Amino acid sequence: MTISTTTHLNFRGDARAALEFYRTVFGGDLAVVNHPDGDQVMWGQVAADNGFRVMAYDVPGDLSYDPGDKPVFVSVRGTDPDEITTFWTGLSDGATVVQDLGPAGWSPLYGMLRDRFGVTWVLDVAVNY
Repeated sequence: MTISTTTHLNFRGDARAALEFYRTVFGGDLAVVNHPDGDQVMWGQVAADNGFRVMAYDVPGDLSYDPGDKPVFVSVRGTDPDEITTFWTGLSDGATVVQDLGPAGWSPLYGMLRDRFGVTWVLDVAVNY
């Protein structure tokens, strides 16, 4: 048996815009199911052939929602520095850079940013230890 994990992001009204944005960065297919009572996302996903997958939904207005300060980091790790740089460039649109993309003690290429939807992304090139 095999399993996989997928990051599931929660938003308050921005899930569709976030998923559409992530699709422009990583490619893939967008699937969205709206809440029956409106245009908010009940379930959404971007899945790409390169292995990228993220899910999201809009927390309904009658439920509490606090995105918190640092509730989760989404880590994107790859083996191709050019591909990581391309993802970084896409995610940087409207983002706040926490750590510029560059060499780090554990990776030849590492960066952290908080995108325009408040999600913190960590991108790096994997190395074999």
